[in-house]
Amino acid sequence: MPEFLELLPPTEALTLLLKHLPPPNPQIEMVSLTDALGRVSAQPIYASEPLPAFSRSAVDGFAVRARDTFGASESLPAYLTLAGEVPMGSAPGFVLNPGQTALIHTGGMLPEGADAVVMLEYTQYSRPGEVEILRAAAPGENVLFAGEDVRSGDEVLPAGVRLRPAEIGGLAALGILEVPVTAPPRVGILSSGDEVIPPEQTPAPGQVRDVNSYTLSALVTASGARPRRYGIVPDDPEPLNQTLRQALDENDLVVITAGSSASTRDLTAEIIARAGKPGVLVHGINVKPGKPTILAVCGGKAVIGLPGNPVSALVIARLFVVPVIEHCLGLIAPRPRTAIQARLAVNVPSQAGREDYLPVQLTSQGGTWMAEPIFYKSNLIFTLARADGLLKIPADATGIEAGSLVTIEIL
Repeated sequence: MPEFLELLPPTEALTLLLKHLPPPNPQIEMVSLTDALGRVSAQPIYASEPLPAFSRSAVDGFAVRARDTFGASESLPAYLTLAGEVPMGSAPGFVLNPGQTALIHTGGMLPEGADAVVMLEYTQYSRPGEVEILRAAAPGENVLFAGEDVRSGDEVLPAGVRLRPAEIGGLAALGILEVPVTAPPRVGILSSGDEVIPPEQTPAPGQVRDVNSYTLSALVTASGARPRRYGIVPDDPEPLNQTLRQALDENDLVVITAGSSASTRDLTAEIIARAGKPGVLVHGINVKPGKPTILAVCGGKAVIGLPGNPVSALVIARLFVVPVIEHCLGLIAPRPRTAIQARLAVNVPSQAGREDYLPVQLTSQGGTWMAEPIFYKSNLIFTLARADGLLKIPADATGIEAGSLVTIEIL
């Protein structure tokens, strides 16, 4: 197969890959709320009750009828009769009548008749049983009304959302202790290359330990999928073909890291092309590192061929493997990755027409983040281990000047 007939930009290549994948159809699992962090909701979830369940105070202070405080100031306070104190954890045993107020604590239930709360620091006792209000309150001020957050019957969580601590807390507030989530996609990982050996072995001259299957397994797990390593496949058509077909039968996505030589990459592409229709969609991405990437769909499952160099493999996996996992999970809107603004410490050259990804270290100088590029060779994995983030250089740039404000994606 001719190599690199057409180099596609990464975004265009990913769009093409996802276009050829069938709609997600993940299996559904019920998990405990305590185990749901990071999982993806499989079905919409609806509120069976309002939140808050009752109108309550958002501050420590005095519950009032707002109109009784209109015009109040430090020089001309409103004087209200103390009707009592709202007990925490139970309903008030009284109604607030005109000209009355009640001591209330944060989270306390608003007495009937009250529609606002004046913060404690804007009040004082003038004499026993009487309170000075030193500031006017608007209706609804410092009050959380019943159903203000969620009304009974509202959809509180659509399908396809990755659960964060906020969603976990919200479901707990509704008494929902089990959540339907999508089953993690299964990702088969193949390492190939006659020079690659298992990490527990001591390399002979010309051999290297398998790095990629371990870094990729960690990335797959962090993305919400389950990796399965298929060991190291030699640069031989028949074993590679058999292992790929087994992995396709047993997984939702297959990732292959090929050797560094052009002949090895061509062999990988040829084997993938025969594994199912439509086969290889992209062979070559206009990006550095990672130009020899292969993107394919075989029988409705994505097959991604990554470069053998560890840094290239990990950078490209973030661009293509992670989005495919998110597609399989049924994520409706993947959230943006964490990024910060930083000043570039030195000039960085780039080739126009190609996206470059450069690892950087971040240091804080006078409250400003400085990005120090790590110039590297793509087979040095600790280059990426020492980095805090990645700098993306757009394809239309010929470089970025020192001092420029850049966006760094945190690793």
